[in-house]
Amino acid sequence: MSTARIDVVVVGGGIVGLATARALTVQLAGASVVVLDKEPTLAAHQTSHNSGILHAGIYYQPGSLKARLAVEGCERMADFCTERGIAHDRCGKLVVATDETERTRLDGVAERARANGVTVAELSPGEAAELEAHVRCVAALHVPSTGRADFAAVARTLAEEVRAASGTVRTGVEALRGTPTAGGWRIETSKGPLDARFLVGCAGLHSDRLARRSGSDPRAVILPFRGEYLEVSEPSASLVRGLIYPVPDPRFPFLGVHLTRGLDDRVHAGPTAVLALAREGYRRHEVSARDVLSMAIWPGTARLVARYWRPGLSELARSLSRRRFTEAARRLVPDLDAADLSPGTAGVRAQAVDRSGGLVDDFTLVEGERSLHLVNAPSPAATAALGIGELVAGRVAEAFGS
Repeated sequence: MSTARIDVVVVGGGIVGLATARALTVQLAGASVVVLDKEPTLAAHQTSHNSGILHAGIYYQPGSLKARLAVEGCERMADFCTERGIAHDRCGKLVVATDETERTRLDGVAERARANGVTVAELSPGEAAELEAHVRCVAALHVPSTGRADFAAVARTLAEEVRAASGTVRTGVEALRGTPTAGGWRIETSKGPLDARFLVGCAGLHSDRLARRSGSDPRAVILPFRGEYLEVSEPSASLVRGLIYPVPDPRFPFLGVHLTRGLDDRVHAGPTAVLALAREGYRRHEVSARDVLSMAIWPGTARLVARYWRPGLSELARSLSRRRFTEAARRLVPDLDAADLSPGTAGVRAQAVDRSGGLVDDFTLVEGERSLHLVNAPSPAATAALGIGELVAGRVAEAFGS
């Protein structure tokens, strides 16, 4: 690979890396921007292995980056898709409480949603049935701004816009490590070295490793959580009109099994949230010795397991037992027929875990000398990608001006 001088290298060709590169071509007009991705195609991991939901921002801590960028991002991403003819909609979603304990938690979700500036409506069981005739609940929350989007198509469009602005997007090129130089960075890649003034890491499942190999301390390790889905076929699929979510369980940091009808009109139940044995472990039998070792030696892993072992075992049991998985979905829609549920797709969520065993909740940027790494960007990162990209690009632009 040529060692011609580059202004900014962005490592990671997912939706966030490409949104960052696009923002850089705007905020650093005339600068040379290069995106590197190790896969032969763009958006090969989290961007194309998720439920495709435009999140409204109802769950996130008020004042956090997640909350602000999700609420703004839901509107901005819908506008972006509209302007460019990318498949999307604003179908809304229903969050349902199936017992009195969940009703109390639902009130907390409504309070947080309103604190974040999201319009929600509290519904009785009869009102909920007008939206989803087959749902079972004691109360529900309707979130009209929630939507669906083809995030892989968004990523491809962002790449086209980077190229149109004279940026470069290179697939099949793995960034191995970065070494500081007098004027920036020497970045060793699988296709040879290149020189850059500034290094930006948006490497998703490998974001912590890239940061460490470039001399930064992310103070966390990425743990991969596999999310498995069941595909719902007819006649049960006709029982789900749109998006039906449970009230989140505060004992566990994920949303729980929900029912979603996608833009392709297919219905899925899921996901589970099981600690995977490989960062790209989309199937149960996939094991990476390197990834298992990195989890084993990180002190936060054992502390995380000690903290969440009970819900963790429940998730594992649900993953291994089709009956338990189906029971979770039938809490929302009791008339689902188990015979209509079959194994579907799976994704892997990159979740940063700190030394204390805490799951890092907010989007996290780690700044280094002429470098910036996004080391925690779980859901709703796809929804918030345009805002995250502008935030990162703004920090880089400040560094260039200093």
